[in-house]
Amino acid sequence: WTAPGRLRSVGRSGWAEAAMAGQGDPVQREIHQDWANREYIEVITSSIKKIADFLNSFDMSCRSRLATLNEKLTSLERRIEYIEARKLTLGHLSNGNTLLVV
Repeated sequence: WTAPGRLRSVGRSGWAEAAMAGQGDPVQREIHQDWANREYIEVITSSIKKIADFLNSFDMSCRSRLATLNEKLTSLERRIEYIEARKLTLGHLSNGNTLLVV
């Protein structure tokens, strides 16, 4: 048995064995079961924290990549607008129209 406030590094089966050994004393059995439950909850909590950390990291990575992609798309849109305007201007010049630049 480990004093309260200290975690005992025994696997779940180790706690079950310890609980079986203390079957004669119901209080001790409850204490062992409580520590087994606490250890199980700690494992679940740790796993949830790892998943949350991964999801937060993934979110930041996606946001960064999307921002970069947005900048590239904006740049391409500007270039297309420029090329279209230039084509329109050159088309007017080749038709013999006079272009007045102000």
